Amino acid sequence: MVQEESEKMNYMHQLENLPSGLAKDGDLLVATGDGGEMTLDKYTFSNGMSLSVKLAIWEASLEKYIDTIEFVTEDLKKGNKIRMTREEVLRKHGELFALRHLINLGSDLLDTPDFYWENEQLESLYIQVCNYFAIAKRTRVMNEKINHCVELIELLSTHLSDKHHIRLEWMIIVLIMVEVAFETIHYIDRYMN
Repeated sequence: MVQEESEKMNYMHQLENLPSGLAKDGDLLVATGDGGEMTLDKYTFSNGMSLSVKLAIWEASLEKYIDTIEFVTEDLKKGNKIRMTREEVLRKHGELFALRHLINLGSDLLDTPDFYWENEQLESLYIQVCNYFAIAKRTRVMNEKINHCVELIELLSTHLSDKHHIRLEWMIIVLIMVEVAFETIHYIDRYMN
């Protein structure tokens, strides 16, 4: 197992003939009665909880990522030489975009799954569970952190590219100077003989 994450939520059985929902203290109130309806309610609760667990794992991954680039901001602040190569910066960029893809495109964090659109009661229950676990707010915070990391990595990429371009320009200047020196030697050699 690479990482462990869990969510806990208390539940109670709802009074007779009342739909499932969330109590004010956050306890799940599971409807009693028809087994099919109860099963769908439990599925909705578990779907919201599993989404929260996935998000928690991605939050932990982002924190690990932030820890791996934290030294860069210190180096920039102190004016030290950047201790990352262009390849490392490119890899870090790829890690960020992979995480952003998982969060925003590969999951249901930003919208309600299609399954719930057909049943208003289940959709309402799903939204309540997502609100309880603050999924929308946590997703927004994660995207803000990712945006900050992207800005930092793009700054590094630009800086390293500029250094590379400057090195290439100096190489061209040196080559031109060598060419001029050879031409001068050939000119002097031609007119001296």
